[in-house]
Amino acid sequence: MVLKDTGQPLEDFFSKFEPLPIGAASLAQVHLATIKETGQKVAVKVQHPALDEWAPLDLALTRFTFSTLKRFFPEYDLTWLAEEMEISLPQELNFELEGKNAMRAREYFSHVKNTPLIIPEVMWAKRRILVMEYVTGKRPDDLEYFDKNGIDRDEVSAALARIFNEMIFGTNAPLHCDPHGGNIAIRVNNARKHPHNFDVILYDHGLYRDIPLNLRRSYAKLWLAVIDANEPNMRKYAYDVAGITDAQFPLFASAITGRDYRVVEKGVGNVPRSEQEKEAIGDALGDGMLQELVQLLGQVPRVMLLILKTNDLTRSLDENLHTRQGPVRTFLILARYASRTVFDEQLESLSGSYLWPRNLLTLLAAWS
Repeated sequence: MVLKDTGQPLEDFFSKFEPLPIGAASLAQVHLATIKETGQKVAVKVQHPALDEWAPLDLALTRFTFSTLKRFFPEYDLTWLAEEMEISLPQELNFELEGKNAMRAREYFSHVKNTPLIIPEVMWAKRRILVMEYVTGKRPDDLEYFDKNGIDRDEVSAALARIFNEMIFGTNAPLHCDPHGGNIAIRVNNARKHPHNFDVILYDHGLYRDIPLNLRRSYAKLWLAVIDANEPNMRKYAYDVAGITDAQFPLFASAITGRDYRVVEKGVGNVPRSEQEKEAIGDALGDGMLQELVQLLGQVPRVMLLILKTNDLTRSLDENLHTRQGPVRTFLILARYASRTVFDEQLESLSGSYLWPRNLLTLLAAWS
């Protein structure tokens, strides 16, 4: 593949190339190698060669399957999922694009102070080959590693919350849409003072999105309403971000929070999810709510689907950390980033001096 895609043999680039991969997934596998000119140890991500042949067929079969399902069971319309796959999969198969995403995120977070995020530097990339700095750590659910190295799992939880809320609410921030446990690693870093003595390493930058400004602002207001248990505002901004009707709202509220709607009404940050609550949500899906959920997801903006996916994955990461504080701290962090977004919007609307009485009152209202 290296010869075919670059016109040069493997030996021209690397003095050493491990034939056995250190990791493999559905789209690619990763090998350790040493750059011939510099002696630097790198990770080489290589796409499975058969994907060029099979990916278009897989997409066509998915499209046909969901179209057939819709014809016989119109209440289960999943054609939107096939449409999203037709956009996302070619992007994930383009490692040149992944390299650009990684370097863009690396540049963005270089200006965010006190962030322990490490994004491996990309040396070079072709469509099916990506060569990057070799940086490794342990899975974010390796609690034994944390305890052994004096890493506070609550601080890891807080760091993850800050990183992904920055991606969602930061101005012109790139959003990594696949932050599952296999794409994140934690490593001890004693150069940082305890309890911040760790790095968060983020891999696999193939699936990225940019959140439109108006959507980001409405989404921030939605989450502030959720945290305040302000149902009228929740309904208002749910309509703004996804066209959610009053009838659909309880299901949507559960979808974005991962909580039973009765909990959302009282305040999601007060108690962690119990096994009983998880079972209740599972039972509800089995009782016919699944059909409503499929229909709801089919109508929301596509970028909103990926935001929901990111929320769900980061929520799972946090639960696997078994923190002492439960969800309270992560919701406080989310509230901070959402409030910053709303505050910035208020600043934009001002004209003249901030000290003018009208502007000063607007600032105080936004701050409160």
